[in-house]
Amino acid sequence: MSKDFAGLTAIVTGAGSGIGLEVARKLSDQGAKVFGFDLRAGEMGELATFIECDIANPDSVKKAFSEFANQSKTLDILINNAGIGAIGTVEQATEEEWLRVFNVNVFGTGRMSAAAMPYLKASQHAAIVNTCSLVATAGVPNRAVYGASKGAIYALTLAMATDGIAHGVRVNCVNPGTSDTPWIKNLLSKAADPDKEYAALQARQPIGRLVSPVEVASAIVFLANPAQASTTGTALGVDGGMQGLRLPR
Repeated sequence: MSKDFAGLTAIVTGAGSGIGLEVARKLSDQGAKVFGFDLRAGEMGELATFIECDIANPDSVKKAFSEFANQSKTLDILINNAGIGAIGTVEQATEEEWLRVFNVNVFGTGRMSAAAMPYLKASQHAAIVNTCSLVATAGVPNRAVYGASKGAIYALTLAMATDGIAHGVRVNCVNPGTSDTPWIKNLLSKAADPDKEYAALQARQPIGRLVSPVEVASAIVFLANPAQASTTGTALGVDGGMQGLRLPR
């Protein structure tokens, strides 16, 4: 196992499960000191130092960074992975849902990035990677609010990458397709026919299956790697071909 992240410190939001957990695992395995910001420790174990944080709450983010500062003087990598989903059309969306999803997905990413930036500007290997989504660049049925929030994350990634150039802070994002995460499992549990819904999710991806959290985590870690020093303002698709491929039926 390579130790590309030896001596570096990383914060991963949503590190208790799913994609965030796999990112924490890979960074830790490759030598990084990892701090997992999440509502609960989940399955982090010894992979990361857990710090309780609700990215939807400005006071919680401030408190979490205060606790982080007591344990580390440096930060090199920020993985903005925490987020929530939403199902439905623009007509079905409520005002509360718009505010809730944007407060977590967009404002939460902004809060974390702003709090991390003073540390990152002092790093020689500063990198931010945001977990965006295929729905930021492709229309998917019944994803109006979620798609809008991820579109904002994509735009924010480009804006932060532009602003970060002068300070040596690289900013990129990954655009996963439908991934086998706890949110998808929860979605399936509420379906009238979970097996039929699962088959439909698989069928809409050209590779014929869901993207795994490990595959998305690998892309995130690739973008965070100091070896990718010239990669910034990039959106890396991990979508099973959904964005670019049109297979014959």
